[in-house]
Amino acid sequence: MSAERQSAMPPVSRKSDPVIEAPAEVDLGVLKDVIGFRIRRIQNHLSRAFIDRLNREEIRPGVFSALALIAANPGMSQTTLAREIGFDKATVVALLDSLERLGWAERRRSPQDRRRHALYVTPLGETSLENLHEVAVVNEAKIHLALTKDERAQLFGLLDKLYAACFTGEAI
Repeated sequence: MSAERQSAMPPVSRKSDPVIEAPAEVDLGVLKDVIGFRIRRIQNHLSRAFIDRLNREEIRPGVFSALALIAANPGMSQTTLAREIGFDKATVVALLDSLERLGWAERRRSPQDRRRHALYVTPLGETSLENLHEVAVVNEAKIHLALTKDERAQLFGLLDKLYAACFTGEAI
């Protein structure tokens, strides 16, 4: 493998997981019924651990998700990416700038609408995505083990149902 290709791939951190005590029981108060809080605290923990495992400052949060979505949907628009990843359009532009700087993705003018960009993963991005996926699998191993296969399927189904609900009707 070329030195250029090796250096572009995020390394899998070999450091061991820090020993963290189980969270003490904390009264969640008014947060006990807030779904976003419960999801966000897990997301925050996983994001911090993922960044620590990568140990690469230039790889911002969201890079893995954006790269994976673009790879699975070649030619998708920036607007679609923004919606699916849950970031505003300005944040997605900065994220795409980072992906292009890394050589992992590119924006091309859409053949259907020259005012829009279509997004594509480069061959180097495909290789990096494989490595990022490995890091994500290791990063989430403990929480996957906390659930049975059926519970994971149920959780994913419920999360997808909640995501779809975000786009139906007006906010109350």
